[in-house]
Amino acid sequence: MENLEALMGGLFNVALMLMIVATMFAAGLSTTLSALGKVFRNVWLLVLVLLAGLVVRPLVGWGAAELFSLEPPAYIALLLLAACAGAPFGANMVMNARGNVVIGASLQVVLAIVGGFTFPIVANFMITTTGLGEDFSLPVADLIKTVLYLQLVPFVLGIVVRHWTPEMAAQWKPPTAQVAKYSLMMVTVLGLLGTWRTMLESLGTFVMLAGATFVVVMLIVGWYMAVGDRSTRKATSLIEPASNAGPVFAAVAIGFNNDPQILAAVIMIFVVQIFGSVFTAAYLGKGQSAPEE
Repeated sequence: MENLEALMGGLFNVALMLMIVATMFAAGLSTTLSALGKVFRNVWLLVLVLLAGLVVRPLVGWGAAELFSLEPPAYIALLLLAACAGAPFGANMVMNARGNVVIGASLQVVLAIVGGFTFPIVANFMITTTGLGEDFSLPVADLIKTVLYLQLVPFVLGIVVRHWTPEMAAQWKPPTAQVAKYSLMMVTVLGLLGTWRTMLESLGTFVMLAGATFVVVMLIVGWYMAVGDRSTRKATSLIEPASNAGPVFAAVAIGFNNDPQILAAVIMIFVVQIFGSVFTAAYLGKGQSAPEE
């Protein structure tokens, strides 16, 4: 039994690294310097989105955890997810909602990169401030190194390939995106296999309700903490609720040795984020045509 658990843990960590690298490399292959430049020139929009994703978002997660008096593992899970903005599939949600995909994708990438570095610092601050740090703490330096190697380097390489050889980027993007997609599925499945008993025990708690509350509040925050037309606000709203799962899973692995209770809560809340984003995107996109970009 111990050998099986060790094997599953090893497979989980390999799938996790593959997911993070493939996701960020695919993001780089999809990102043009002109699109990033356009976002950076819209300073007011950029500042509002960064404030919403990096300041308001962690506070909303913290508030939801307090509101529902979550147990320490679930409390930590929500803080970790709230502190890590920039979900890669946010751009897909914007597309489904007929929002401004260029703005949505570019802002999502900025949130993922900047948030990857602020994540361990913010999450560790919240965990220690609430008193949970006596039993749990994050190795901030190790996590920042992980973000540097597994997120920033692949992303920069992807941008370089896209800039210098766009034809090659177009060829590499579909298989890389598939690797990212299936490795995320593998991480989720392996996580479920290792934590399903704990998840069943958590169904009678407020974990998923706290996650749903977080999603609703962040959809509203993303809509109103923005400037621009309706298609832009769709983009800023839909990139806010879901979390960049890679660094969160890495934090659970590095900081908490894949604690089954924390991992189970992370997966449960992450699933709520996905479904909340999908349903909202479908509603906002109903009867709408894609905007001129």
